[in-house]
Amino acid sequence: FFKQLDRIIIHQQVELLEAVLGTETSSKYEIKNHLGQRVYFAVEENDCFDRNLCSPIRSFTIRIADNTGREVITVNRPLRCNSCWFPCFLQELEVQSPPGTIAGYVVQNWDPFLPKFTVQNESKEDVLKIIGPYATCGCFEDVDFEVKALNEMSTIGKISKYWSGFVNNVFTNTANFGIQVPVDLDVRIKAVMIGACFLIDLMFFEKSLDGL
Repeated sequence: FFKQLDRIIIHQQVELLEAVLGTETSSKYEIKNHLGQRVYFAVEENDCFDRNLCSPIRSFTIRIADNTGREVITVNRPLRCNSCWFPCFLQELEVQSPPGTIAGYVVQNWDPFLPKFTVQNESKEDVLKIIGPYATCGCFEDVDFEVKALNEMSTIGKISKYWSGFVNNVFTNTANFGIQVPVDLDVRIKAVMIGACFLIDLMFFEKSLDGL
């Protein structure tokens, strides 16, 4: 599936309980091709304490399955700091594809102004950079995180948070993302880019509860 793809759409499903009561629930996502056809389904695994107290920095395991229910990708995020004051303990994420086999990692880089990440392969060798904008509020517009070569000079793709309208933005945390990468990019790195999208969603677009 990934070999022929240069665009991936990730749609977070609306959780009625979260929308009505403001209670953080496990995230569920549909992963679609450029035609809007669902090819994978993703479910977040963690406990209620993590979701409601740790919210944007919570640890999780996201299991991604195909339409037959077979798990094809596992994304693991440990509980780590989300502050520029702790540059030695920033965010990182591991992607396995197939489950049990490391496909690569996403590692946050310290920067005083911009969100920055490095995409690494299974040997923890740097492959790509992801650089976000200074402001990620995205009021009435899309927010783009650019996928760049290691020298940060050339842009080869992007991860976009699509503005989903007033009702979604105010009453729910649901998100729509698009990933654009070169069609000939290593399929394992394409899987890692999905993990990067989940990490960006929680770090910058997940609304914490009661100011936490």
